[in-house]
Amino acid sequence: MTIRFDSPIFGPVHSRRLGTSLGINLLPHSGKVCNFDCIYCECGYNKDYKTTESVPSRKEVKEKLEKQLVTMKEQNDAPDVITFAGNGEPTLHPQFDDIIDDTIRLRDYYFPNAKICVLSNATRINKPSVFQALQKVDQNILKLDTVDWDFIQLVNRPSSNYSLDETIEKLKLFGDSCIIQTMFLKGFYEGKYIDNTAEKYVLPWIKVVKAINPERVMVYTIDRDTPDKDLVKASPEELDSIVDLLKKEGLQAEASY
Repeated sequence: MTIRFDSPIFGPVHSRRLGTSLGINLLPHSGKVCNFDCIYCECGYNKDYKTTESVPSRKEVKEKLEKQLVTMKEQNDAPDVITFAGNGEPTLHPQFDDIIDDTIRLRDYYFPNAKICVLSNATRINKPSVFQALQKVDQNILKLDTVDWDFIQLVNRPSSNYSLDETIEKLKLFGDSCIIQTMFLKGFYEGKYIDNTAEKYVLPWIKVVKAINPERVMVYTIDRDTPDKDLVKASPEELDSIVDLLKKEGLQAEASY
């Protein structure tokens, strides 16, 4: 069963990587909007969840976020993080930068100890307004599943204007102000075997991650149902082995099973 998130505010929910997270979904609740179409996405394939609904307005996001923060304050229920995630890629919202500014002001007033986190596939970090907005948040968790172009085409399935090389160069500008997040998985898709835990994928990826020099690396695997049913988790042993390789290169790393 695929998951769709309420819009614009959902949760709080418990995240295995972030703790108590209040979610902000800048995309319609009735469908999915993303410039990746990952075969493992918990929200399903893009084609199956098209929507004609508009994205929530900046005003709506601000008002509903403040309402939820007031409720949590009254209940003495502090979030660890306020997380931009949801039904696709949050940076696609045309007022993403303004909404980040609103969220920072509200966080500072109601829960100054909470972190603001953005989960992104990193496809739009070359857009100046998006890049500048992301510099203001506490945690940028940016996707880089592999540096193998054929794997990206098969598994992440980006829109036609995606450039891996440009994305890597821009990620280097984040440095220790970003966290690299990588999905490891195995299985079959369209008759092709997939396994990015294999050395041929892992070693070139580690080389690029080291050049990016992020704050840390989050390696994880499938946790919920995927739209393609022939995919399986990477094992804890495989994830731990990858973490060990990252640490040998002087990188901070953690695994979520």
